[in-house]
Amino acid sequence: MDVVVVESPNKVKTINKYLGKNYKVLASFGHVRDLPAKDGSVKPDEDFAMSWSVDGASAKRLTDIAKAVKDADGLILATDPDREGEAISWHVLEVLKQKRVLKDKPIKRVVFNSITKQAVLDAMANPRDIDPPLVDAYLARRALDYLVGFTLSPVLWRKLPGARSAGRVQSVALRFVCDRENEIERFVREDYWLVAAMLATPRAETFEAKLTTYEGKKLQKLDIKSQEQADAIKTMLDGAAFKALSVEAKPTKRNPGPPFTTSTMQQAASSRLGFSAVRTMQVAQRLYEGMDLGGETTGLITYMRTDGVQMAPEAISAARSAIAREFGDKYVPEKPRYYSTKAKNAQEAHEAIRPTDFSRTPAEMRKYLDADQARLYEMIWKRAIASQMQPAEIERTTVEIEARNGSRAAQLRAVGSVVRFDGFIAAYTEQKDEDSEDEESRRLPEIRMGDALDRKSINVTSHTTEPPPRYSEASFIKKMEELGIGRPSTYVATLKTLEDREYVTIENRRLMPQPKGRLVTAFMESFFEHYVEYDFTASLEEKLDEISDGKLSWKDVLRDFWKAFSATVDDIKELRVTDVLDALNEELAPLVFPEREDGSNPRICPKCGTGNLSLKLGKYGAFVGCSNYPECGYTRQLGGDGNGNGEAGGLEDGTKSLGKDPYTSEEITLRSGRFGPYLQRGEGKDAKRSSLPKGWTPASIDHEKAVALLSLPRDVGKHPESGKMISAGLGRYGPFVLHDGTYANLESIEDVFSIGLNRAVSVLAEKQSKAKGGRNGTAAAALKELGDHPAGGGAITVRDGRYGPYVNYGKINATLPKGKDPASVTMEDALALIAEKEAKGGGKKPARKTAAAAKKPAAKGTATKKAAAKKEE
Repeated sequence: MDVVVVESPNKVKTINKYLGKNYKVLASFGHVRDLPAKDGSVKPDEDFAMSWSVDGASAKRLTDIAKAVKDADGLILATDPDREGEAISWHVLEVLKQKRVLKDKPIKRVVFNSITKQAVLDAMANPRDIDPPLVDAYLARRALDYLVGFTLSPVLWRKLPGARSAGRVQSVALRFVCDRENEIERFVREDYWLVAAMLATPRAETFEAKLTTYEGKKLQKLDIKSQEQADAIKTMLDGAAFKALSVEAKPTKRNPGPPFTTSTMQQAASSRLGFSAVRTMQVAQRLYEGMDLGGETTGLITYMRTDGVQMAPEAISAARSAIAREFGDKYVPEKPRYYSTKAKNAQEAHEAIRPTDFSRTPAEMRKYLDADQARLYEMIWKRAIASQMQPAEIERTTVEIEARNGSRAAQLRAVGSVVRFDGFIAAYTEQKDEDSEDEESRRLPEIRMGDALDRKSINVTSHTTEPPPRYSEASFIKKMEELGIGRPSTYVATLKTLEDREYVTIENRRLMPQPKGRLVTAFMESFFEHYVEYDFTASLEEKLDEISDGKLSWKDVLRDFWKAFSATVDDIKELRVTDVLDALNEELAPLVFPEREDGSNPRICPKCGTGNLSLKLGKYGAFVGCSNYPECGYTRQLGGDGNGNGEAGGLEDGTKSLGKDPYTSEEITLRSGRFGPYLQRGEGKDAKRSSLPKGWTPASIDHEKAVALLSLPRDVGKHPESGKMISAGLGRYGPFVLHDGTYANLESIEDVFSIGLNRAVSVLAEKQSKAKGGRNGTAAAALKELGDHPAGGGAITVRDGRYGPYVNYGKINATLPKGKDPASVTMEDALALIAEKEAKGGGKKPARKTAAAAKKPAAKGTATKKAAAKKEE
């Protein structure tokens, strides 16, 4: 018995039925291994070594596969016929090698483009080995995507708080969505007028002719720029005589388009069926994997992730037979049609999307399918059939007409077309691109050269130029394909990532870039321009294709890329946030400084009239604020309408308003408390508070600094070993970094806002090294001194121990609750923890002091040191 591994569990039963009892079919459920989502999974310094991980569900499936292979005669890898499928087979094989279950068993790789008995049996009869260049291309793509994402994203976190991530394909796709928005914002509307005449032939048949020439000048679309100019032309034509100067009937042919690719199927399903790209692929996947046709499960379409436009020779023959049967012999061309794609980087070896059997007409299949499946199958069937049909024969007629009024003359043109033979249109009619102008073909009446034409009316219509439309899902996918960005399997995933990151939203079926997405794009174009260039990304795709063809070494491609890319990242790390904001202010001027109705300078604060508006950065992203903070409290969200908020007023004595938080709309105030000046956002027990860091005076605090302080702690990045987040913050005893309960002090508050992942890891490692070195009889240093116990005397401190932070009082060591910030522990918190520990019999408190002694602070080197010297909990 041989074990056959496929991707989808939906295929298992069907393929097992095709193959019989000598085979056992198991599913991998897609990918079985991936790079862990932490820094260091790809190691450029170790020749791009990769660390793969297996999740729990995949581990169980791999164990089942390994158990079956151990007792089997051989292994057949039958995952999908694309690069991802090749990669999954490779991963499965690597895991089985590690488990040592293969021994000398034969290993075969088979691919089939459709789930039909014949296709599966043919594939089994023609096995091959795993294709190393295809696997190399996958490894290169995965490493590139990982390195870009995990190198760029931390830069974004530091320079653009609120930004989520950046990616090799994702950032370029986001760029063209944002570029379109920039076009729309910068678009200047123009008014123009069109003039047309409604004329009648001597046989009293009417038609419309449009003005093309006036007094010897050819008119372009925008040449008539005023109502007065249009009215003057109308007056001349109202008194003119019209005559047909020429009539030209020119026969033309329209050829059908190729069968569907992933991209064209998604576009057509969007415009014709109203399907989202995700819905289209869900339905197509079901049609591919197989439907129950009266007791027999079989696939109805070929593999639906493809950019190829050709059909197999046997499919072409079947299509031609179906055309003759369904439409008649005259619709079958003399020779079969062959297509080549215009898309960049297409894998021509892949077949287009087509029915597995053209004799299964949409009408016959409807009873086996639900409504969406039937509609999509019908569209695929008709498009594939049409691709092999005769061209449509169309006669296009152009009539040139003279209008003469005394010595003044004008020329008009009427155009119409007649379908003489419908050809492929009988099966499938192409729809106009949803973003193009809809110019319906008109049929003209019989017009003869020299005919005098009767004027019925002269019509003047006013128009305004419109900006280009925002991308729909369909046009977004079309653009990705045209630019050569990504692959058929990545189009939908890329769009979903942009939505999940809140970089774009879909409104009325159009992609709306959000301020967060536009900030990321502006940042990338300003500082990583080369890496979001369309040609650069497409050329990298071409290199991946050359790897898959065995023409390039995948590690050579990675070395070349990484050398330049890492150098660029190192340069950008040195940038100050103010440099970034200055660049973004210019790049995003229409968004940051929208024009005002009163025509005033959009960069001047509308509240105080003297401050300059600029981008500011907070924990949750960017906002617009005035340079005159704290005197001026104007802020607004990026992309807002410009109306201010943050008015001061109604505050208690001793407080100073710094404006409102741009995201929570809570009042931010500077206050003076028992322990000095501090910031507060909001009111009540849930208000967020922060003391001022060392070196910052109340006079130096503006709105920007206040928002930054109150947004702490800041996520620095995930620790490369634990995968847990490292954060930076400010405690009562200064700035710190925190990882998994371990705190390490930083030198200055500026470090909190600028520290990167590598340095944070080093600081934490140094702290742990010192802690380990002091455990033999040396107490951990106090993180915080809370003072003497109010009842019994003796110092109470907060310390960092081997098992995390704890409160120390004499011999009592009370561990802090998980997640509790040591810097936030109050005396009340400590007393409660100590009392709870005492109740459990944990340790002894110091001897009671006299009332007089209890009022005195513990002398250095006495009680505090003795308590600190005890064993940590």
